[in-house]
Amino acid sequence: MASPRDWSKPRSAAVALAAAALSGVLGYFGTGLHPVAALTWLVPLPVVLAAPRLRWPWALGAAATGWILAQSNLWTYFAHELEMPPGVLVAVLGFYPLLAVAGTALFRALLGRGRPVSAALAFPAVWAAGEYLLSIAQPHGAWLSLAYSQAGLRPVVQLASVTGVWGVTFLVVGVPAALAALAAPAVPRLRLAVGAAVVLLCVGGYATYRLAPAPAGDRVRVAVLGGPVDGELAPDSAAGRALLSRYTRQIGAAADDGARVAVLPEKVFDTTGRTWPLVADPLARLARRRHVDIVVGAVVRHGRTAGNVAVAFPATGGAPVTYTKRHLIPGLETDEVSPGHGPLRQVPGDTRFGLIVCKDLDFPELVRDNRNHGSSVLLAPAWDMGRDGWLHSRMAVTRGVESGSWIVRAGRYGDLTVSDPTGRVVAEANATAHPDAVVVAEVSTATAPTLYARAGNWFAWLCAAAALVLLAAALRHRARNRWDTALMVGSTPRR
Repeated sequence: MASPRDWSKPRSAAVALAAAALSGVLGYFGTGLHPVAALTWLVPLPVVLAAPRLRWPWALGAAATGWILAQSNLWTYFAHELEMPPGVLVAVLGFYPLLAVAGTALFRALLGRGRPVSAALAFPAVWAAGEYLLSIAQPHGAWLSLAYSQAGLRPVVQLASVTGVWGVTFLVVGVPAALAALAAPAVPRLRLAVGAAVVLLCVGGYATYRLAPAPAGDRVRVAVLGGPVDGELAPDSAAGRALLSRYTRQIGAAADDGARVAVLPEKVFDTTGRTWPLVADPLARLARRRHVDIVVGAVVRHGRTAGNVAVAFPATGGAPVTYTKRHLIPGLETDEVSPGHGPLRQVPGDTRFGLIVCKDLDFPELVRDNRNHGSSVLLAPAWDMGRDGWLHSRMAVTRGVESGSWIVRAGRYGDLTVSDPTGRVVAEANATAHPDAVVVAEVSTATAPTLYARAGNWFAWLCAAAALVLLAAALRHRARNRWDTALMVGSTPRR
């Protein structure tokens, strides 16, 4: 195999452009709002295969270009639906190309020093650590993780119950890195092949164990209701009264079908101190009369302040409990409502049912906190943006796998979903096409917290430490080679 120095510039350019283009096409379809899960595993492969055979500028340029092309599937979504300011848009979409450059650089350096195992570990360690650092540095939580592309592949996503989404990302980008290291010229392959096989066998064995049928526990029937595609209706308007009447009929029918919990979407009513009783009083009476816990999403205004809330009306007839959404969409919500603070909230009289709202499910720590406070089922009013319904609902599904929770999510203008702690979607409806849809399903309250729920982001920090150690090893090896070369020619290396 020819070394990078033996290649002409035209040949290097052709290989780099081909690798970037193929990676970009795979990433365009393997990531984004509707990813093809199998393609996600292939996205880094063309670049990491080519990197050892290219000079540094070509290799790193191909890595960055590939991810710029891949993420072009999100440009209009971030700019239009989420209304991200241009500076924030560039920063968010620029992160993954930079991450690709960093991972490729360390992979190439270690592979060039004859350390294929270290190279195969370094690439996914950089990615997993980078995703975690991004999740705590920007206001969208773990929104951009590659792990969600695997939400439909339940054996793969079980790893999140141990490592969080960071372990799933590590696996998805680690497999192509291992393949590229095995294919690199003049490297020892046996140890790497055995190590990769052991990791995959362990992941597969754990997935088989976790997907085994769970013991039967307490079962509760829940109903999830859709809502209007757009608008937050005033309760004293004709449209608001009609919507409340529809919800009353639907909850009654669900109760006849055995439902004991009903969840309505986010912000279906826009209320003030004067109009809130028009919503609260009928729902409180209905909850008490039909023995159904009812959770409704609304905007509640008090003077100049407003909150995006989930309010639970208990079947026992006691006082309702209010949870205020903590994580708001910058721009779209922060100009209108204030974030919530204070303690977590559960349905009155039953701490197994926790309250959460939409974007809060993008933050693993908040779901972990709920699980560790005893909430085995999260009731989530939500509001999606049409074409992101699948992806946003699967983020919630993945949160349930991480912490061992059932997720009951009423996503208006998106998906209505009920999912179990292994990521199985037991009931689903498209509320974009059918705004008046209702799904009814059984959930179990007898589930246990996961290792991730108890230990948190240990794996992300382990990846960060591993990346730093491997970077130091690569730099030390380079410095030693410079000194050895200098001693051979009788000079002192420049610092």
